[in-house]
Amino acid sequence: MKTLLAILAAAALCGCGVETATTAATAASIKKQELEQGQKTLQRAQEKIDAAAVQMQQRAASAADDSK
Repeated sequence: MKTLLAILAAAALCGCGVETATTAATAASIKKQELEQGQKTLQRAQEKIDAAAVQMQQRAASAADDSK
């Protein structure tokens, strides 16, 4: 009887460990996705900033040409 209780207790504890590991893996996966989305957002923002800078340079060059 004691052996059966020990086996059941061990099985219950192992189940908790598996659930904890699964939860940690899920949380890590979510964090990875958040990081990737953040990097994509940063890249899009940088592209917009670069495009705006090019446009400003073109306008400045055009204004300089018009003043000549």
